[in-house]
Amino acid sequence: MKFNVASRLAYEVRDTTVFLLNIEAAALRNQKILTERLNLTPAVAVDRHELDGGTRLVRVVVEPGTFEVDYAATIDLSMYDADPASLSETPVAELPLEVTPFLNPSRYCQSDRLARFAYREFGALPPGHQRVTAICNWIYENVDYLSGSSNSETSAYDTMVQRAGVCRDFAHLGIAFCRALSIPARFASSYAWQLDPPDFHAVFECYLDGAWYLFDPTRKAALQGLVRIGVGRDAADAAFATMYGNAVMTDMAVSIAPVEEVADEEPTVRAVGIA
Repeated sequence: MKFNVASRLAYEVRDTTVFLLNIEAAALRNQKILTERLNLTPAVAVDRHELDGGTRLVRVVVEPGTFEVDYAATIDLSMYDADPASLSETPVAELPLEVTPFLNPSRYCQSDRLARFAYREFGALPPGHQRVTAICNWIYENVDYLSGSSNSETSAYDTMVQRAGVCRDFAHLGIAFCRALSIPARFASSYAWQLDPPDFHAVFECYLDGAWYLFDPTRKAALQGLVRIGVGRDAADAAFATMYGNAVMTDMAVSIAPVEEVADEEPTVRAVGIA
């Protein structure tokens, strides 16, 4: 499928501020960028860097005044899929070394503090994709999706206690449970088709049977319509904008739409991956 994605950010910059922007679609084997533009107002010099996992960072230095970021792209998305029952967990001793950091606790995903619960609730389940699905089902059924119930300091442990959060909190909790069970998991930001209202959307990926597969415990968007932006240990690594200085956001708009009309199909249970 092909998608048009766009985002617009507006800021009031009060002192010279360095912005690290992470809004461009990732360049991946199964996610091809057909067209793309990034307009900055005022025009400023741009530094670019691509991280492992396809994350594309843009760094700019902005002087006081108004600052606007306007991004648009057309993406050809051809995710791979598999029968969930066929996807097993990889023993830690056999994991690629570049995957092993995603077994460790991180700032927002305290898998060590949640390990006892994770083992008691999910440890006896058959390992593999279906166990991660059971984790997502538990989060969906036991945590309320409630706007305004969390903030930038909220961690997976906080979400477990409060039983409320938004997409990034759901993703953090899923990651923490998976890591507690020695399943590599990482945070992913995206443009999400069918998300209402449109916004940047947080999901997570697990490494199963040699590939990364997508999971969304909020169930608010179609996995086949996730245009991935960035990945990391948690939201701290994949924020759409990180600022070093004094600036205040004044407006934001995000959109994604298929290029052609999509016919209705009978839903099928498949594991969806992107790389």
